[in-house]
Amino acid sequence: MPISQLFDGANIFVLPFWALMILLPNWKVTRWVMESYLPFVALAGVYLYLFISSITPENAQALSNPHLADIARFFADEKAAATGWIHFLVMDLFVGRWIYWEGQKTGIWTIHSLALSLFAGPLGLLSHIFTYWIAKRFSGSSDEAAIAEKAI
Repeated sequence: MPISQLFDGANIFVLPFWALMILLPNWKVTRWVMESYLPFVALAGVYLYLFISSITPENAQALSNPHLADIARFFADEKAAATGWIHFLVMDLFVGRWIYWEGQKTGIWTIHSLALSLFAGPLGLLSHIFTYWIAKRFSGSSDEAAIAEKAI
């Protein structure tokens, strides 16, 4: 399969999971779907295939003790860039799933953090951490159960 089709397919593959978490967070189907690790297994499989097929002896040596210039040369290759992008997709979705479950557990609002995770993974995580701290501060309790109870 051409690299561009794997890249495009992976981008489309993650969208329903993000849509469920952001648009229908309390739907029982969303909870059921987000309990599964299968989306990560599928994406990690694509990643593994691309990772193995993009490593050459030359770039393996360069990446064993990486410098920025080595990384830049590595990602100049289309297959390596697709591998890196799918890495982002897997990890961002995994962090988004964690944020989603934390919101379900504590009752803390997560839509903004999930949207940020979709477009800029670490910023969504940071947003959720700040949201948690703010909710904790204004709830007057450090107990997550108390925060969730007040949110309901």
